Amino acid sequence: MKSVFCAIDLGATSGRIILSEDGSTLQEVCRFPNAVENRDGRVFWNISLLFDHIRKGLRDLAQRSDIRITSIGVDTWGVDVVFLDAQGKPLAEPRAYRDPYTNKRMEEFFSIVPRERIYEKTGIQFLTFNTLYQLYACHCEQYEPFLKAASYLFIPDYVSYLLTGNQVCEYTALSTSQLLNPRTKTIDAELVQAAGASIACFPPIVYPGHQIGLLKKEVADFGYDIPVIAVAGHDTASAVAAVPRTHEGKKVAYLSSGTWSLMGTVTDEPVITNESLRLNFTNEGGVEGTTRLLKNITGMWILEQCRKEWAKQGIDYSHPQLIKMAQSAETYEIFNPDEPRFANPASMIEQVKGGHDLSDAEVVASIFHSLAHRYGEVFAMLQSLVPEPIGALYIIGGGARNEYLNQLTAQAVGVPVLIGSTESTALGNILIQKNSFNSLNS
Repeated sequence: MKSVFCAIDLGATSGRIILSEDGSTLQEVCRFPNAVENRDGRVFWNISLLFDHIRKGLRDLAQRSDIRITSIGVDTWGVDVVFLDAQGKPLAEPRAYRDPYTNKRMEEFFSIVPRERIYEKTGIQFLTFNTLYQLYACHCEQYEPFLKAASYLFIPDYVSYLLTGNQVCEYTALSTSQLLNPRTKTIDAELVQAAGASIACFPPIVYPGHQIGLLKKEVADFGYDIPVIAVAGHDTASAVAAVPRTHEGKKVAYLSSGTWSLMGTVTDEPVITNESLRLNFTNEGGVEGTTRLLKNITGMWILEQCRKEWAKQGIDYSHPQLIKMAQSAETYEIFNPDEPRFANPASMIEQVKGGHDLSDAEVVASIFHSLAHRYGEVFAMLQSLVPEPIGALYIIGGGARNEYLNQLTAQAVGVPVLIGSTESTALGNILIQKNSFNSLNS
């Protein structure tokens, strides 16, 4: 029997349970779908269904006699929250960050707390779906689950709560919210109050490596106690934990390439300046007290949505086909993937075409070339914010498999592009569990 760590890694399009014995070799034991659901004009995550998949996966593992689970860690996307009542029961499925209920709320909020003051307090880039504006939108909407809530849990914390019965507020997940002061590492009471929310609804803050509790036997009975560890609950923070900080003596930047692309670098202190505000860079929490200075870029979301449209037309392009199509295209259009029109349009294909007569291959080529162009722009911004020269770009995540896009990106950024693990999120999740285990048993 071998001892293994267990990572529960939830993304916007799928979730996985992954095991690792040594923190380097990974074994995916199950994968299940995830997607937003539209209900009467509102957009939700079906967390209940997601947790059913998790529980089944864990119960299947409990039947195995060849392994012993050392610990479990959960990472997910950021910003979204679940509202719970005083008995700890969810009042509704969580609204998804793609719900249009936050449209224009950010600009409205600036009349309550000025934009510059918000950035000075939090160092977080301005995105309409940040938790701050979601809470404010719930307040303006008089959304009943929000009004009745006794606690707010970010998605990784909610899943860990379902596993253990204990409520915490993990630092890296909280850091995505635009509610956290990264200098004091506390929730800003003024911003919470201005949003019409209650600071008392946030559980105690914990950091990566903290033991949240033990897996409840009613979730899955392994016959022994299994600790559930607060890893870097925000999936990008877990992914970055698996990236080296230097390469050949020079600072490294990273590009986490998936549904979202996130480009940044690790710093010891937050970078909160007029220039970082102008460039709309964010300072999110990392492991071991570090800061992840980064910028969100719309990533493979655009291609994923185009694939879904083509599938509805009866055309099922594989990823290798899409790459060959892009390479063969005779022309393409450059666009900014971060424009609001790409957030959740009725037709992503038409948005990419932008009024031009493009073939399917030219649509794919336009997406790849536009992403690479944007990566080059953001890399130059990032370099302007840090004093040390950046000598390499590590690409991690599912997008790291796309060799053609990696080539385009290398041309755009002008430094060597190194390919990290396509499973860096799960790898970082497990490395944090391993470090926690080693520190507790040293």
